[in-house]
Amino acid sequence: MMIPLQYEGDVYRPPSEAKSLILQATIGCSHNRCTFCGMYKKKKFRLRSLEEIEQDIEQVSRFLPHTRRIFLADGNALVIPTGRLLQILQSLGRAFPKLERVAVYGNPQDLLEKNVRELQELRSCKLGIVYLGLETGSAKVLQDIKKGVTPAEIAAGTAKARKAGLPLSITVLNGLAGLEGSEEHARESARLLNQIDPEYLGLLSLMPVPGTTTHRQFEQGKLTPLSPWQLLEEIRMMVEGLDLTHCVFRANHASNYLPIKAVLSRDREALLAELDRVLAQKAPGALKSEFLRGL
Repeated sequence: MMIPLQYEGDVYRPPSEAKSLILQATIGCSHNRCTFCGMYKKKKFRLRSLEEIEQDIEQVSRFLPHTRRIFLADGNALVIPTGRLLQILQSLGRAFPKLERVAVYGNPQDLLEKNVRELQELRSCKLGIVYLGLETGSAKVLQDIKKGVTPAEIAAGTAKARKAGLPLSITVLNGLAGLEGSEEHARESARLLNQIDPEYLGLLSLMPVPGTTTHRQFEQGKLTPLSPWQLLEEIRMMVEGLDLTHCVFRANHASNYLPIKAVLSRDREALLAELDRVLAQKAPGALKSEFLRGL
């Protein structure tokens, strides 16, 4: 079914939003300076007008009135001022009577800009999850990749979300610090994740994007890429340091060499044992081939 929606540029969304209706609320990413990311480099950031968004909502509700889940794109729709975002959520609630959840990408800076009351209001209007790119818990690596925040600021912003009862899905990027910073990246990421205590955690493995600063750093030898087995060792080191209350853990993105699923409060020791077994055997064919990997 072809639905006449306006959409500028390529579509990016979390894997778990594959069946959600995607509506574009912002163009690009308000930060757009991370050295490893090439997703929004061709877009100039702006907020779409309420009129544009309302038109899309009206159009799509005619065709898909029973929609239950919606993802608001682009890079970090949580940056939208709270009053305007509430208007969008309320319009979605009116247009889709069976709506269960709205999801967004967010930057750590977006959480810092909103207070707990604002986040609670957004949650009451069915904002049900924020996908947050942590990337790393290392202060040095955060600075190197130009993330624009410190570990302390990330902890402060995510604490607001937890206090508001707004679930977080955190992403960490393995291999981001190269071989030189692998141990610090793993240890410090686990430390910061323990502070955040997210409901969901996903690990991706770095696939340097041509044209980005990070890609050039690897090409020029300023960073040393991790082998597939070294990436697995980094993941093992990170998992060993985690102590989370009840976190659904996934490392089954297309970029990962070894698909992993676990609930860390229940499965952590079994997962560590399995990682040790795979690392000890290093059996041919145990890991995904490069041909099958993707962003």
